[in-house]
Amino acid sequence: MAAHRLDHYLLGGCPPGGTRVNPGCRDRTPPSKRRAVWIRGGVYFALESPMWGGGLAVYDPDLPAVTPARAHLVTVSQFGDIAAQEMYRTPGTDLDVAALLERGRLRLGSGRYDLLVVLGALDGRPMVTLAAPWPMASVRPVPPSAAYLRTIASGLAESHGWTAGRIASHLADRPGARGAWTPGEVAALLDGDRVSRTA
Repeated sequence: MAAHRLDHYLLGGCPPGGTRVNPGCRDRTPPSKRRAVWIRGGVYFALESPMWGGGLAVYDPDLPAVTPARAHLVTVSQFGDIAAQEMYRTPGTDLDVAALLERGRLRLGSGRYDLLVVLGALDGRPMVTLAAPWPMASVRPVPPSAAYLRTIASGLAESHGWTAGRIASHLADRPGARGAWTPGEVAALLDGDRVSRTA
């Protein structure tokens, strides 16, 4: 959700706290619009993040929940290159957008973000995201790292304007983080320059 995090997919480079350099997109133009949204489904932490260590944030569109997110208006080629980087593939191949829009979901492989999901439309354009091709119940929850939580928290503050207290409660309650991180511990991680400390 944080603009600086998406910029490392568009422009390339390694985000603060990360360990992997993204190659970037063929088209490095910034998104023409960004908007806070809520999407159906839920997020949990599982597996192992090669970028951050600890559990990876995984989106399951079939969970009975709604999730705060952020829509970035990018081109079709940019979305394909962002998806490739999330899937640890080399950017440069366009996606079959026609098949995706016709089916609503398109599975590209068995990896952690290999399912493309159409969430609906926003301002007349399709809203699409990446998800795991398996349900949450099929994997073991794994606690996320501190650096990863900071990055997600900065995105929630930037896009939704949430306070530190709300962010901490939300993140500490996600499966995988629940029981491993308390709201107080998450709040202690948050950068006071980016996240309001008011309750």
